[in-house]
Formats: sequence, structure tokens, C-alpha cells
Amino acid sequence: MFALFDDAGKFLAGRVMSEADASLQVELDSGKRVKVKAANVLLKFEQPAPAMLLAEARKLADDIDLDLAWEFAPEGDFGFADLARDYFDAKAGVVQQVAALMRLFEAPHYFRRAGKGQFKKAPEETVKAALLGIERKRQQALQIEAWADELAQGRCPQPVQDQIYKILFKPDKNGPEYKAVVEASKRSQRAPLDLLQAAGAITSPYQFHWKRFLFENFPKGVGFPQLTAPEIKDELALSSVRAFSIDDSQTTEIDDALSVQGLGSGTVTFGVHIAAPGLAVAPDSAVDKVARERLSTVYMPGWKLTMLPDEVVQAYTLIEGRDCPAVSIYFTMDEATLEITTRETKLERVHIAANLRHDKLDGIVTDATLSGEAPADYAFAQELAFAWRLARHLKAQREVVRGKPETFNRPDYNFRLAGERMEPPNGTESVEITVRARGSSLDLIVAEAMILANSAWGGWLAELGLPGIYRSQASLAPGIKVRMGVKALPHAGMGVAQYTWATSPLRRYVDLVNQWQIIACARHGKTAALAAPFKPRDAQLFSIISAFESAYAAYNGFQNAIERFWTLRWLQQNGTTELTASVMKEGLVRADDLPLVFKALGCEPLARGSHVRVRITGLDEMTLDVHATLVERLDEAVAAEAESDEDELEAAATPIALAIDLNDSSSEADTSAAPQS
Repeated sequence: MFALFDDAGKFLAGRVMSEADASLQVELDSGKRVKVKAANVLLKFEQPAPAMLLAEARKLADDIDLDLAWEFAPEGDFGFADLARDYFDAKAGVVQQVAALMRLFEAPHYFRRAGKGQFKKAPEETVKAALLGIERKRQQALQIEAWADELAQGRCPQPVQDQIYKILFKPDKNGPEYKAVVEASKRSQRAPLDLLQAAGAITSPYQFHWKRFLFENFPKGVGFPQLTAPEIKDELALSSVRAFSIDDSQTTEIDDALSVQGLGSGTVTFGVHIAAPGLAVAPDSAVDKVARERLSTVYMPGWKLTMLPDEVVQAYTLIEGRDCPAVSIYFTMDEATLEITTRETKLERVHIAANLRHDKLDGIVTDATLSGEAPADYAFAQELAFAWRLARHLKAQREVVRGKPETFNRPDYNFRLAGERMEPPNGTESVEITVRARGSSLDLIVAEAMILANSAWGGWLAELGLPGIYRSQASLAPGIKVRMGVKALPHAGMGVAQYTWATSPLRRYVDLVNQWQIIACARHGKTAALAAPFKPRDAQLFSIISAFESAYAAYNGFQNAIERFWTLRWLQQNGTTELTASVMKEGLVRADDLPLVFKALGCEPLARGSHVRVRITGLDEMTLDVHATLVERLDEAVAAEAESDEDELEAAATPIALAIDLNDSSSEADTSAAPQS
């Protein structure tokens, strides 16, 4: 005797070797013996042999018309043998019965399974809906097939074109457009990016990087809602100082300015003045919601996406010739020793006498002119000389705390795109890359002034019991990164007891948050905790920190990637085929005169610091890859640099990380003088 049984939805048959009340021992054609529960046995028979039965039943089942079977099926529960007798004839044999079982089992939209070989007709409405769904799937499969054919032939269907960034980076893996790309990639044996580029879906590498960034970070677009800058209602006294800012010529968000009073008197007051949107913009206001959504200005060569709309920025920016509302901190010190005796924060109006532009003063304002070794023929010469002396003093103090000096072995690079524009670059512009030494005189002045203010305000917040957003670093040991938090902890890398970001409220949201807290301190002193917008252990601060870190990392990642794109474009425009570079590790090298880290074949065995000449053998503006080989070694290895290469190594990695699966069906100091294009 043979038995047909259900094994987890699969029908098997074999010879019955023994039988008990609750189970059977069945030998399959393979010789394997299995124990089968009696409840799972659907049919016992004498002939034909199991293999022949299943084969013949399978063939016959495929010919059963489901619509006709549904019509024949009785109302209520019925067995597969009942349907076989109704569909075939009253004497339906074992083959017909098993064929009916197979067909019933595989058509749940027509027949509901009731267990133990029992079924029930689905309602007519259910059948119709299911058939419509099946037809839609069939049509979709045909559409996927057609789109895949087009892609493989080098043409991109418009629906795929419209979803290209979603397909590549945030795909709906059940979407037909995604499935068409996967299928076409398999057929053509090409990577999705290559396939889409060959099909004309990606015509501009620059636009690809730009639109991908917007897709991932600005899905609603980069436009601002209609906003009006709130007026500052405080009656602010006018300070007697004449302040000056130091920024790049293209900077429009002028957050900070400096002042120096009392030169020659023995006691000097050094002022740091910060634009004060926090005096007008309230938490949860319309302007605040926009700033909190963007969190930071995004910088890139030739363009930027500001955190706030220009009309709001212009209401609070420290533009020359105006008496501007400011949050000022004054440091009174001995002119000779530079020992700080008092600190005072004021909410006031400050006259901005000049917006100095470092790109016009580099080479004019130098260590020699500031020290008196050369004539100083420029505005605010005495004030800048004192600020420079103070900056060097502050830096030396910080280096004592750090335990080692700060070194700037690598230059900064300025990117300039040809022409003026009212819209983002298109990627074809001519690019100029110039070197600007890190730690220049003007940079040092601004950096140390901002570190001084940020550290002092951070300490003041902690003293008055207010939380703020701090940046801290436990030590300078390798792998110990800077962290953001709400506690005033030491920053080993800066060499200060605590460090906030509070000096760029027009460009960074955390600075605006900290400014609200500082304003509360300035207004209320020891009772500031009662009036400040953020109280101790306020969960909002942790939410802001998390969102800011995520956005800031994404923005910096894009800036690094797009600067790398322009560096590759510079190589092409200038026909540069060879570069000198220093070996980093594992074959990676850093170009001497360009912001470029890449792998060069042949450099793998060379020691860190080796100086080499490499030949550029290929550039890929889509993946931002540089292909190069070693030409010659120029000297012996030099001592390794003290600075961490971690950020550069990350920037050198290919930034194109596709979500598509073919197996499926910055420096800490807030230096406003740094180039911001």
C-alpha cells in the first residue's frame, strides 16, 4: 500500500512500511524512511507507483480550468476527491483526485484551505479582486521586462529616469523601476551606475553628486518659506567701540567682530562681538523651525546653502557701517603681561567700522608687519598687532595644557570657480585651486579670539547652572574623538577646560541654541536657570545634538566629495599627468600641492612619509576615483606627521555607496576668517 501525505505544504508519496493509530512509517522512492502523522495522510492507494502518480497528477493539474473548477465546486466545505468527481467524472481515480488536490492547493484566491484536504470556495468578489491583482502583477512583469530590455539596449525609460536617485540610494525594492534596473544589470553584466550612465540617465557627474546630495538631505527642495526677520525689541545701549570683522570676501553671514580699547594705557579691553539673532528669534518660532530643520550652512566651491534665508541673515549680520545688535564679551587684561583680570558679557549695539577681507589682506598683514619689523600700512594696524600678540599668547597657554604644540603641516586650499552665478554650478566651470597656509596671522587672530569666547561662555553657563551644547575630548590619545554633549568637560585637543560653539549663530544651529542660553545669563545672572529656554536635563538638547551631528557629518561629507570632484576637474583642465606626493599607508598617498588622497600602485611597500612621484593613469568623476602608479621614489622616508589622517582617509574612500542589491529579486576652532566659498 502507498500513502500520499502533506509535508509542510509539499505533497510526498511512498510505500507504507508500518502503521499505528497515530502515525505511519513510509519509505520514499529515495529509500529514506519517514514517520508521518496519521492526520497528515491525505490518501492511501494501491497503484500507480508514487513517482508515476505525482508526475501524472502534476501534468493533469496544470490543465484544470480554475474558473470551471470554482463553478463546479460545492458550497460549504468539500474534499479534493469531491471536486475531482464533480470536475472529471463520478469515477475519478487516484490520479484525478491528486491532480485536483494540487490545483486546489495552489489556488488560494479561488479556494480557501480548511485543513486535512478540505477546501471552501472563496466569495466571488474575492476571486475577482484576486484575479485583478494577478493581472496587474502580470502586466507589471511585462513592464519590467520591457524596461529592462530598453536599459540593456542603452535607453533609459522615463519612469526609471524620474526615480534614478531613489533607485540607487533609497530604493523601494518592490518597485518595478528598481526591479527593471536589477534585471537589466544582471542581463548586461554591468554595475547599475555604469548601466544607467550608458543608458543616458546620468549625463553630468557633477549634477549626479549634487542631486544625490539634495535627494538625501533636502527632499523637499532648498527653497525657504516666506519669512520675515523678527525685530529686536530690546533697548540696547550703543557701545563706544569701533569693531572690525575678518572674513573671506564671499562671506555674507558675518557672525563675529573684534575690538581693542585702551592701547597704550597699560590696561586693554579686548572685545569679541557676535551677531545676535537670538535676541529676536524665539525658540519654536517660524525662523527657528527653519534653522532647526537645516541645522547648518552647507559650503561648496562656487555655492552655498545657507541655514537661514538671506533676508533674515541680512537683518542680523555684522555689516560694516551699521550699529549692529550683538552679544559681546569683553576681556580686560594687563597690556604687558596679557593676564586677563575680568570678563563681562553685554547685550548691546556695536558699530562695525569695517569688514576686513583676509583674501585681500593675506600677504599684506604678516607676522613682520604685526610685530613691527615691517611697516604696517593698513586699517586697524595697532589693533591687529595687539590681537596677534594676544593670539600667540593664548595659543601658547593652550599648548601647555595640551602637552604639545599645535602644528599645521598641511595647507588649506581655496577653490574658486570662474564667473559670477545666481544658481549652482553645472560642473563645467573652470576651477582655480590656490594654497593658503594654515595658521596664517589673520587666521590665528580670529581662531584664538573665538576659542577664548567659546571657552569663557561655556564656563559661565556651567557656573550659573545652565546646560549648553559643548564639544569635549577626553585625551589626545589615538582614537579618542571629539564628542558633543551638555556637560562642561575638558577639550584636550583645544587645551581648554570647556568649549562650546556659540560664535556662529547665523551659520550653525547649536550656536544659536547656546546664544539663547548666554542671553538668559546676561539678562538674569544667577537666576538665569529660571528664564533660560533650555533647563538642566532638557531632552530637546539631546535631540538637537543628535540631529546636528548627523546633518553636519552629511554636509561635511558632501563638501569633501564635491571638492574632490573639482580637484579631479582641475587635473583634467590643466592636463596634469604626474604629481609629487607623500606616502600615508597601504599604498595611499597625499598630493603635495592639491587636496587629494588616493591609492597609487607600487607604493604599498613604501614606508610612511616616503616622497614619491606618481603618474595619473585614470580619473572617474562619477566614483571620484583616481588611478595612479608609482614613477619613482624621490627621497627616504621622513618622520610621520603628528596629525591624524583619519578624516583624509575617509574622504579618500569612494563616496558612491549604492543601496541597490543585484541579489534581490573639520577644525574645532570657529575661524570665520577661513575660506568659505
